[in-house]
Amino acid sequence: MAVNLKGRSFLTLMDFTPAEIRYLLDLAHDLKAKKRLGIKGRSLEGKNIVLLFEKTSTRTRCSFEVAAMDEGAGVTFLDSKSSQMGKKETIADTAKVLGRIYDGIEYRGYEQSVVEELARESGVPVWNGLTDIDHPTQILADLLTIEEHVAKPLSKVKVVFVGDVRNNMAYAWMYGCAKMGMEFAAYGPQELCDGVDPDVLERANAVAAETGAKITVTCDEACLEGADVIYTDIWASMGEEDQIPERVRMLTPFKVTEGLMAKTGNRETIFMHCLPSFHNFDTTMAAEQMKLGYDIREVTEEVFSGKNSVVFDEAENRLHTIKAVVVATLA
Repeated sequence: MAVNLKGRSFLTLMDFTPAEIRYLLDLAHDLKAKKRLGIKGRSLEGKNIVLLFEKTSTRTRCSFEVAAMDEGAGVTFLDSKSSQMGKKETIADTAKVLGRIYDGIEYRGYEQSVVEELARESGVPVWNGLTDIDHPTQILADLLTIEEHVAKPLSKVKVVFVGDVRNNMAYAWMYGCAKMGMEFAAYGPQELCDGVDPDVLERANAVAAETGAKITVTCDEACLEGADVIYTDIWASMGEEDQIPERVRMLTPFKVTEGLMAKTGNRETIFMHCLPSFHNFDTTMAAEQMKLGYDIREVTEEVFSGKNSVVFDEAENRLHTIKAVVVATLA
């Protein structure tokens, strides 16, 4: 069956069928190969997109900008200081204005309801660059990376997310694995496992029942056995410094170390991370917190820079999968 995503918004993987996600991955593989060969695309000539960033990012901004320019589109970047959205102008009004000027809108920020309202009111495709409960473009890049490094189909792959099992990456992984029939375990402290959003889990399990996926939330390290992928995320972002002592207390036992990787029983287990990462003390935040007595590294340098780490392949793949989303929904 032919897949046509033109005019669709990309707010969550839950809005897409496994076949549609497969189409986006195949397109990303193709666009990456063309990029490597130096073949310039022209599918977005005459198009213009706008990037709305309430949260900063390196990979998301660069990937959207380069993806659009590679295919001939113009790009405007607006951060929270450059837009009146939500301050002097309603989200709906902003959406209606931008929808008359641009062919597509990317949003990176906080509430999922904001990106949903932009999609509802703008009349053009809207792409979710990250919200508090989802990060679908990251998961696409992660799936592409897994296909490049794990010699088995996605439906046979086991992913274990280690750390704060209530964050947007853990939830996005639940959705992605459910859709693609994969095995997923969210592994973290019991007090955080107890705080997982029941609606997210219910939605993921409903899809999993159809695709054959397995979704688990656990504090039992036995879930590490047989993992093809160990995935983690930072424990505290900028602006969350007041939470660091408690986060370090809870999550230090879940730091990704060589010992934890060995518990998979699989020498080929790859390490993945959405970045940025605290893996040494060479950043201002990590160094300052260490002076206060808090080691905020969620992964050791040995694992992060080790032979099984694919974090920079993963980062590059943000470009190729985002390009696939933009091309598929605009071209």
